[in-house]
Amino acid sequence: MDETAAEPARTAAPDGVTELPTLGSLAELADLVERHGRLFVRWSRSPAEDLETARSADHLTGIPLPGVSANPLQIEGWWEDRPVRLWVARRLYDYCHLRQERDGDVRPWALRGREVARGPDNEPLLRDVEPVCWIDLAVIEEAEEEVARQRRPWGPMRRHP
Repeated sequence: MDETAAEPARTAAPDGVTELPTLGSLAELADLVERHGRLFVRWSRSPAEDLETARSADHLTGIPLPGVSANPLQIEGWWEDRPVRLWVARRLYDYCHLRQERDGDVRPWALRGREVARGPDNEPLLRDVEPVCWIDLAVIEEAEEEVARQRRPWGPMRRHP
């Protein structure tokens, strides 16, 4: 992280293995994305657990994938000059349903990594993963509020079995 910017508070990961900073607001996440660009968000139990296996599996078929699945946070050119805050709110909101579907057992964290392939939902699959920070659940609430304020509210991406 940029040493001139305010650092988020550091907290221990729930598994006690890795200490990462925790971003506590949508504004902090937007700032991080503006400064570092090529970041991803992943919803899982912990970076330490993910780094042990270093790969995900296709939920429909069970086929092991060649990396961990994540969703890009970097801003696409077609977003033009729209607010970064709204961009990151959307990127978080798109997959916030994962927490409920997995009984609250996952939470979001930001990471860097090398894209090695695309998964079954066209999501990047990453190797050489470097955890950057936890994203506090209060940020998800902010993202939901930001989305609700839009002229046409969105729904999270969701597959129905």
